[in-house]
Amino acid sequence: MRLLHTMLRVGNLEKSLAFYCEVLGMKLLRQKDYPGGKFTNAFVGYGDEVDHTVLELTHNWETASYDLGGGYGHIALGVDDIYATCEAIRQQGGKVSREPGPMKHGTTVIAFVEDPDGYKLELIEGRG
Repeated sequence: MRLLHTMLRVGNLEKSLAFYCEVLGMKLLRQKDYPGGKFTNAFVGYGDEVDHTVLELTHNWETASYDLGGGYGHIALGVDDIYATCEAIRQQGGKVSREPGPMKHGTTVIAFVEDPDGYKLELIEGRG
């Protein structure tokens, strides 16, 4: 067994695709509309689904936003240079919600960014 994907419901698919592909550098792997169910699935990631875990972005056509709830934590992304990555995200209009620095009670350097729907993504330096 292996982890295939994580699904996030998004309110605006175009904004989400711009964030994940243009700001975070993922690639749109596939996208399909389901008119009968009034939703679109788009899969994005850093590599082919055969070898990599990816994100499924689900846009329900009649829903503009979601209550993220208290159970969601974050998605973690490894980066080589966290300071340069945060600056590049900021320059492209992305939101850095926790500036780079050591994690509380530890030494690992982390930062947090948020996608257009408010989902948190943790950046971890040295694992890119």
